[in-house]
Amino acid sequence: MQYISTRGGMEPTAFCETLLEGLAPDGGLAVPAELPSVDEATLESWRSLDYADLATEVLGLFATDIPRDELVRMTHAAYGPDVFPNGLAPLRDIDGGITLVGLSEGPTLAFKDMAMQFLGQVVEYALARRGTTLNIVGATSGDTGSAAEHAFRGKDRINVFMLSPQGRMSSFQRAQMYSLADENIHNIAVEGVFDDAQNLVKALSNDLEFKRGHNLGAVNSINLARITSQVVYYFWAWLRATDRSGAQEVSVTVPSGNFGNILAGYFAKSMGVPIRRLVLAANENNVLDEFFRTGIYRPRAAAQTLATSSPSMDISKASNLERFLFDLLGRDAERMNSAWRELDETGSIDFTSELPRLTGEFGFGSGTSTHADRLATIQGVYEATGDIIDPHTADGVKVARDYVEDGVPMLVMETAKPAKFQETITEAIGVTIPLSDELQQMLEAPQHVVEMAADEKALRDYVSANAVR
Repeated sequence: MQYISTRGGMEPTAFCETLLEGLAPDGGLAVPAELPSVDEATLESWRSLDYADLATEVLGLFATDIPRDELVRMTHAAYGPDVFPNGLAPLRDIDGGITLVGLSEGPTLAFKDMAMQFLGQVVEYALARRGTTLNIVGATSGDTGSAAEHAFRGKDRINVFMLSPQGRMSSFQRAQMYSLADENIHNIAVEGVFDDAQNLVKALSNDLEFKRGHNLGAVNSINLARITSQVVYYFWAWLRATDRSGAQEVSVTVPSGNFGNILAGYFAKSMGVPIRRLVLAANENNVLDEFFRTGIYRPRAAAQTLATSSPSMDISKASNLERFLFDLLGRDAERMNSAWRELDETGSIDFTSELPRLTGEFGFGSGTSTHADRLATIQGVYEATGDIIDPHTADGVKVARDYVEDGVPMLVMETAKPAKFQETITEAIGVTIPLSDELQQMLEAPQHVVEMAADEKALRDYVSANAVR
């Protein structure tokens, strides 16, 4: 399989080369030249596979330049019992006809581990094959950073520079990142919001001379290998849900800020997974909900991005939306470039002529959840089932309730363990979640972080001084 850029300026590229690049050289995002298709018979033949073997099959459709025996080795290393001792993506029912897909069983207790553990394997493989090094420069609004750092800590040939917004993550999220003392991990707390940090990452990635001179790459959700790894659990969730219900279609609700997780669901649906509806759940930073309801994409400035109790979704400019818009615009790179020019000139892009296709042809729905909604949802689920859910998952459950249909299982993609957001859990239900000795030690450990203004030159200087050569 070959990959092209959403903006038309990249020669077709193989999977391993794409995953080391981050942004395409023309500033766009890599997408498959053509999505693979999986027929009903093949889907059924995968029903008995465990998660690692299913990952081999699905990822093998994308990573066609990796020998199968190497891919098997990597998927089993990424999804083995030593990494996920409690199993992978279990389904559990809550009230109101909703089923949670448990994606937070990995080392950082968040869904990002599901992709990042494979990425740690495949990036190391690709670097060894090429005989080079990689300096990962990424931005996180919460869980991506810790998942990346835990996947790449101590690995040869790789340094990680992870930017996060000062004061915008939970204390647990900060501790998971800042407590790491590995020499190849560099935490940078940037003044401002996530979008300020992400803009700095894009500025360095768009400078091709600096990017190539310092072997820069990205592992946040602009990295296509992240998206393809996430596609796997949509296949898994459909297989397990239909095992239980006998239904043929499912709907899926996804808490989303940067559009990466739900984009993987869109890919899975496009490949042949019988997903009836993909529902995007936003928090108060509801740019994406506005887009799917009105057809207007209107990113907000940093000053308008609210700090909420579901902080990983405090994003006002969703990078991965470009990959979907590319399809919406008929995979026409010139129309894509024209849309971004419209955004630069007017501050928004008008897709109202495409609005019927969003809900019809593509099957999207959306909704917004507020802090009060999160508290009420956490409380309601706890009283009905005894299950405690994190604030982001609560956003998903709240929005999902409006889309439940008889005979169609409604799956909500769980985002994280609730212990990562203790303050909100206590506010909602008055419960303190006990922590293991290991987690308590992490919270009390010394923290290693550099504070920095949202200044491109300061970041360049820091990366230059600390990059692996």
